Amino acid sequence: MRKFWLVFSQAVTICLAVLFVITTFRPKLLGVTPHSPAGEVVTIREAESRPVRDINLGSLKLAAQKAMPAVVNVYTSKQNKLPRHPIMDDPLFRRFFGDPFDEQSRQSTSLGSGVIVGPQGYVLTNNHVIETADEIEVAFAGGRKAPAAVVGTDPETDLAVLKVDKAELPSIAFGNPESLSVGDFVLAIGNPFGLGQTVTMGIVSAKGRRRLGISTFEDFIQTDAAINQGNSGGALVDAAGNLVGINSAIYSRTGGSLGIGFAIPSDLARHVMEEIIENGSVTRGWIGVEVQDITPELAESFRLPTTNGTLIASVQPGGPAQRAGIRPGDILVAVEAQEFTDAPEMLQLIAALEPGDKATLKILRDREEKLVQIEVGIRPRPISHRSPE
Repeated sequence: MRKFWLVFSQAVTICLAVLFVITTFRPKLLGVTPHSPAGEVVTIREAESRPVRDINLGSLKLAAQKAMPAVVNVYTSKQNKLPRHPIMDDPLFRRFFGDPFDEQSRQSTSLGSGVIVGPQGYVLTNNHVIETADEIEVAFAGGRKAPAAVVGTDPETDLAVLKVDKAELPSIAFGNPESLSVGDFVLAIGNPFGLGQTVTMGIVSAKGRRRLGISTFEDFIQTDAAINQGNSGGALVDAAGNLVGINSAIYSRTGGSLGIGFAIPSDLARHVMEEIIENGSVTRGWIGVEVQDITPELAESFRLPTTNGTLIASVQPGGPAQRAGIRPGDILVAVEAQEFTDAPEMLQLIAALEPGDKATLKILRDREEKLVQIEVGIRPRPISHRSPE
């Protein structure tokens, strides 16, 4: 009997050991689903055994061929106003020494790019490309050159419109930058370093970039397509060859491309262009205040529930805001019932108001909401550095 129990106990021990090994390493053999320490079921996705196919990028040559004829090189020149000594007009001095201050020695040149936006000869470019120019010349894709005149500029978006007296020019089609997504392919076309028309490819890296200090009204498309000096004013086009942006600036510590470029969205550029062509300038709403963002510390100081809105830091004497009774220390939280988060967004809402119209602002004063009626003024135009024409 003792021998029987010894054999039985050994058999049970072996069976339990086998069961432990199977449960630990092959639980599916027993129909058991493994559990995490917290008791939750862990679902693991297994990769398919089929080989992964390469993504076929194809070619963007059709997009390039469609857009390139409408992109021009912009060359500007400026006469350097050097002081002229009266001795230079002495006939005896000029006889022996000539005029060392001749026209050629007093001329400097710079370069940029532009985009033909209409068959009538309108060219869209950056304001900083032509801002200080006395003479402007554009070179077309085929090599032809023609003088250009400034129709109007908008320094606050860094845009300018030129006019070339040529008929039936190839113009670009405007795309919809709102349809762009991060990761979409784009082409940058321009005149880098004066080399002539050049195409580079990249993707949309980000949208809605603000607070870059490039211009007053910022809503940039960021791209890693190579953009260098001379690309300013050139075209950023989508994979269909449609204009989605005007290349404006690069982030660089060396002056060369580091894969961070910024373009003005084409819908904003189109709005500015149409106003310039129609009126010669862009008219924006203005209320005459200086504001600052609400930091968490300010929100705590004013006992505000969020950091949305802007703090009125100062009010211009005699301006629309002062006439409406707005005071420094008020918190502006909505413009025409549209709430906003920060100062740049508020600036966009105010600028979109029609000068002369009445607008309703919602403010907080001593933590109490007030609705203020204000007559919108005209935003003063910034001082331009362009020479008088």
